[in-house]
Amino acid sequence: MSALDDLATQVQANTDAEASAVTLITGLASQIAAAATDPAKVTALAAQLKSSADRLAAAVVANTQPTTPAVPPPPVPAPTPATA
Repeated sequence: MSALDDLATQVQANTDAEASAVTLITGLASQIAAAATDPAKVTALAAQLKSSADRLAAAVVANTQPTTPAVPPPPVPAPTPATA
């Protein structure tokens, strides 16, 4: 796979994850508004939101850490002078 293909794949994965996050947040906002008069439901939704936020934060950290450290190439030996 080429670097461009890898980039396109990653962009699509990010776009999908962002869309999922928007759907989650929108859904939770609607549920909280509907449960505003029920303290037990609000508490449960707050716990659900914290759990989702924790998983999202962990995924962001996991996917932004380098997988392998950059290793410099080995040094090129200096040419030896020719003898006459």
